[in-house]
Amino acid sequence: MNHFAKISFGVALFLPLSDAARADDFQLSNNQRISCSRGLSAGKLNTATCKSYAYVFNTKTSEYFRCQVSLALTRDNKEVINVQTDGGCTKKPRVFESDSTYSFDATETEPPNTNSFFGPGGYSIWVSDNAKQKVRGCITISSGLGSDILKCVDMAFQ
Repeated sequence: MNHFAKISFGVALFLPLSDAARADDFQLSNNQRISCSRGLSAGKLNTATCKSYAYVFNTKTSEYFRCQVSLALTRDNKEVINVQTDGGCTKKPRVFESDSTYSFDATETEPPNTNSFFGPGGYSIWVSDNAKQKVRGCITISSGLGSDILKCVDMAFQ
């Protein structure tokens, strides 16, 4: 390989890195949770189902993704009969309209139980602008009638 070809190849390898350096930054939430439930069947089968969630946040645009993974395990007294897994991420809207540098946190209600008025409950997202004194809190709950209800409030500093 001649000297010119080596330099051209080296520059070609560097160019994609500079594009990646300008890309949006994504951050994983610090509030991952897991909930599990067990069920007993008449045929002496035991089923355990676990779900966990996390949020991936774009610290430049304030868009985020809600990610969930689940595992269902069915067994009898002697062996594991079936294991099923599922998961994925759902894109959610921007919290702020303009790009900046943002920090965030997220949390969810407990899984459905007798205290859960609207079914699976909801989650909250807190986002702050790192360049200004600007904070927005958002709560999303399931209405039980189809679409989720999302409302955000800008915090006032006194």
